[in-house]
Amino acid sequence: QVQLVESGGGLVQPGGSLRLSCAASGRTFSEDTMAWFRQAPGKEREFVALIIWTGGVISYADSVKGRFTISRDNAKNTVYLQMNSLKPEDTAVYYCAGRQVGVNKYAYWGQGTQVTVSS
Repeated sequence: QVQLVESGGGLVQPGGSLRLSCAASGRTFSEDTMAWFRQAPGKEREFVALIIWTGGVISYADSVKGRFTISRDNAKNTVYLQMNSLKPEDTAVYYCAGRQVGVNKYAYWGQGTQVTVSS
């Protein structure tokens, strides 16, 4: 059974940092594109960042450029999202996704981890 399990979410003050992790099991994702999405209350899920299997091509949503960094460790079958200078508008459930099959379409999804930015 393939699973993507996110961790690292929580409550942080504006300007703070969090590091999300997504650990994959059941298959290797070392040759797949991995990504992070997020969904805020009352809004549609939106793309945050992606990284291809070599780590050489990385893309970010304009809203997080310069603040978030996506990375991966293929040996650990894990992808990370370092989030700095967090803003209240970053509050959302963050989802990990693996194996891109279309534009913003992925074969595998995690269950999500809550990130709340508030003073």
